[in-house]
Amino acid sequence: MEFKQGMIVARKSYQCDLLFRVMTIKKDTNNNLIAILCGQEMRLIADAPIEDLVIVNKQEIETRAKLEHEKLEQSLYLLKQDHYLSREKQEYYTTSAYQYPDELFHIPGRVLHLDGDPLYLKKCLTLYEKIGVPVTGVHCKEDEMPERIDKLLDKYHPDILVITGHDAYSKQKGKVSDINAYRHSRHFVKAVRNARKKVSNLDQLVIFAGACQSHFESLILAGANFASSPSRVNIHALDPVYIVAKISFTPFVERINVWDVLRNTLTREKGLGGIETKGVLRSGMPFKPNSEN
Repeated sequence: MEFKQGMIVARKSYQCDLLFRVMTIKKDTNNNLIAILCGQEMRLIADAPIEDLVIVNKQEIETRAKLEHEKLEQSLYLLKQDHYLSREKQEYYTTSAYQYPDELFHIPGRVLHLDGDPLYLKKCLTLYEKIGVPVTGVHCKEDEMPERIDKLLDKYHPDILVITGHDAYSKQKGKVSDINAYRHSRHFVKAVRNARKKVSNLDQLVIFAGACQSHFESLILAGANFASSPSRVNIHALDPVYIVAKISFTPFVERINVWDVLRNTLTREKGLGGIETKGVLRSGMPFKPNSEN
């Protein structure tokens, strides 16, 4: 069976639990063929012997995609419900108990989303647009993020920064506490540190960082407000969007309850965590749309 780049496959040794895209195929030191894989829905990068792979048929892909869509819609519903309640509360205070609700306008936080996977980035941008979060997306390899972050912050001046892509822990490389045992955690940490050199205040620039199985503690200590993965589990490709949307639509006069953020994600507290953070939404009035006389 011939495997090619872009094929959707699963690993027999893991009972085909996750779907992967084949990124590349190479030979190891023993001249055996090894496939480098990235998760189809999870932000996980892995490698596997060719003989451990099975090509997933179209029907199975569509069935899993349908189940995935149902989970996403449920999370999106909860997120929109939270946004509506928060906006209603903010309008109450801003307009002196609803005296002028029609004259209020809202400015949600601007997002700069760096992603190591161009397909994941595209999915995230689609969801940002659907929710209504203003965003700039940049595809950037994980190991290049620390060097590029400074100029990107100067160029876009975001309220919220997302640093994500692929990651994975390998017990063959070291203990769970050893950041060098992770594929890209050290790059994410360096990028967060460089961003914090630029903007040190945790409420002036809110940062989400990490991917599947990332070294959560190091990312938080480096200056991230939210990160993955406390239990070193896989996170969903769209989890960063749900966290960012909650921050973007929470008024700057309110502090975000961490659980309120995590409960609308697909991975929840095992895969995601964070610290107390202010929202970044600002409201104003009056709203007077231009009209021709």
